Amino acid sequence: MTLPYTTGTVGAVSRMIRRLTLVLFLSTVSFLVNAQVITSPDKNFTMKFELAANGVPTYQLTYKKKPVIKESKLGLELKDAPSLMNGFTVSKTEQNSVNNTWEPILGEQKTIRNNYNELLVTLAQKDQKDRHILIRFRLFNDGLGFRYEFPQQPELNYFVIKEENTEFNLAGDHKIWWIPGDYDTNEYAYTTSKISEIPGLMKKATIDVHAQWPITTTAVQTPSMMKSSDGIYINIHEAALINYPAMNLNVDPKTFKFSSHLTPDPMGNKGYVQTEFNTPWRTIVVSDNAGDILESKLILNLNEPTKYKDVSWIKPVKYIGVWWEYFVAGKSTWAYGKETNVKLTDDFTKLTPNGRHGATNENVKKHIDFAAKHGFDAVLVEGWNIGWEDWFGNWKEEVFDFVTPYPDFNVKELNAYAASKGVKIMMHHETSASATNYERRLDDAFQFMKDNGYNSVKTGYVGKIIPRGEHHDSQWMINHYIRVAEKAADYKIRVNSHEAVRPTGLHRTYPNWFAQESARGTEFEAMGGLAPEHATILPFTRLMGGPMDYTPGIFQTDLSYYNKDNNQRVNTTLVKQLAYYVTMYSPLQMAADLPENYERFPDAFQFIKDVAVDWDNTWVQEAEPGDYVTIARKAKGKNEWYVGGITDENARTATVRFDYLPKGKNYIATIYADAKDASWNKNPQKYTIRKVLVNSKSVLKQPIAPGGGVAVSVKEGSKQDTKGLKKL
Repeated sequence: MTLPYTTGTVGAVSRMIRRLTLVLFLSTVSFLVNAQVITSPDKNFTMKFELAANGVPTYQLTYKKKPVIKESKLGLELKDAPSLMNGFTVSKTEQNSVNNTWEPILGEQKTIRNNYNELLVTLAQKDQKDRHILIRFRLFNDGLGFRYEFPQQPELNYFVIKEENTEFNLAGDHKIWWIPGDYDTNEYAYTTSKISEIPGLMKKATIDVHAQWPITTTAVQTPSMMKSSDGIYINIHEAALINYPAMNLNVDPKTFKFSSHLTPDPMGNKGYVQTEFNTPWRTIVVSDNAGDILESKLILNLNEPTKYKDVSWIKPVKYIGVWWEYFVAGKSTWAYGKETNVKLTDDFTKLTPNGRHGATNENVKKHIDFAAKHGFDAVLVEGWNIGWEDWFGNWKEEVFDFVTPYPDFNVKELNAYAASKGVKIMMHHETSASATNYERRLDDAFQFMKDNGYNSVKTGYVGKIIPRGEHHDSQWMINHYIRVAEKAADYKIRVNSHEAVRPTGLHRTYPNWFAQESARGTEFEAMGGLAPEHATILPFTRLMGGPMDYTPGIFQTDLSYYNKDNNQRVNTTLVKQLAYYVTMYSPLQMAADLPENYERFPDAFQFIKDVAVDWDNTWVQEAEPGDYVTIARKAKGKNEWYVGGITDENARTATVRFDYLPKGKNYIATIYADAKDASWNKNPQKYTIRKVLVNSKSVLKQPIAPGGGVAVSVKEGSKQDTKGLKKL
């Protein structure tokens, strides 16, 4: 056979092959530099980072080899400066692993494991004088957290964010539980749909809510809860929101791609940064078991430990209040006078009493007596201070001074009376969204509280924010909420904020900021109602970021009881209200109904008196967003366990296990259950109570009525206590 090449040709081909091999090798090296892969400690998650064309940072996330987040871009667009979105090279990568535990001051479990593998990527922009940023990824066994970090550097000292362009490119048209994107309120009802259906449902979902500012493009709020067609649950939120605006999510209904949408200030800017600086973490919690989503502590783990040296004063609270009567009874008002145009400089003793003021000495003493009799820690009193006559809707700055009581509220007398009964009065600071006024008066307000024996405050931000043009979720207000928490800590005061930004786990860093509302809570049962499914969605959405002051415990659910013309009702059974004390976690729990209604149902009220508000451990026994939730918890430092199970508008049978009980011993379980003919809209107050013996092998199959629930307390008992009780 004749060779087709000469010797010279063979040499040329050989050199070509060597050059091609070198090019391929260099390309592979470049890929290895630009692409980094980490796995979770349990190997179920894989996260890949790489630079795409034009030096664009991207990431991908898979769970058990299934795509969760497809290739998604990362970066920020700056105002009046070159963007931080492309032109990058990888100058350095570092990996690290952490596996430790820590103990929350208040919480759902005594000990939390913090276990992750970390990738830190340093990115440089050569054409911007080596301006550089870092992206830190932490991959846990329950999901991913990542953030942008900006070291101090000559080319990046100060900048203004035009928009953060973080993408979450989802793998399909998932089922999603969502509320409309908004800069000022999260008090919307939830809608359940496919991602592709969001635009067609947005108008209906954007119901009228006071001080709302809906985003004009298609957007939803976080925490955003989804479920794929193959049973993967995905929750997107953020952690450690400090000195940065809150994030909504733009929605592309055709590609199923979400992208960050930050809350602007009055000038349309999204954030002002001075390096060094870190953004909040973007969080993606994932599991093929819905209960694992609720048990995730990823968001808490991404927050910093508290710097408070003394935390002994931060305790859980169970309270009642002069509150629900303002919404339902029609007999009481926050305001003292009939006038509709008042100033803080007015002589409020000369106002014309309206005869319906709720925060009177007599009424507050009645609540103190009830709290003392039944073992409650505190009594919230709203409407005690001057200024309520024209506070609502006027965008008025000097509304309240937070220290001057109405003529019929004697601060010294009432606090002495409460102290004699072993009860605290809880302060109320409604700011009417005038944050500037509140900040000017914070020291005086908190000193007044300290001087008069108050150690907890409920703050409120109803209305349009002042500084005018700012939003409840903009950077200025985010910093305001934190300033309030820090200032309150100086006076050893605990804070429960309403109408504030949705929480992001900051109750770890600022443990005195121990509860928030930040969602559509019980008060809306008197203002249009809540769907029976609402409370089965909240644990997967609002409560992912932190405890909620949901204000449960409403026994009189038909509000025509107070006024025959009021056709409003609370859309639950009485027993479902009991179950909320377990399913809706908070170290601050209110028995929100009127005291006289609890006296009508003393046997059911016993569960509210007994149930703990701080826990050693938690077990999510069964859960499906929008359908049902059953949770068991162990009381902090006690051999007592409590179970709560709730359903949507459909009847079902809850499965309650007791395998967490110490083995080889029987305990007394008191089971509070819906009666056979009960439902949220028919016979809601019909229930049964029975006691049985249970042990670690027991399983309770408990029917739940439509819109109903089940509540169980488990305690140790003497031989006398257990005599005659049957085993489950």
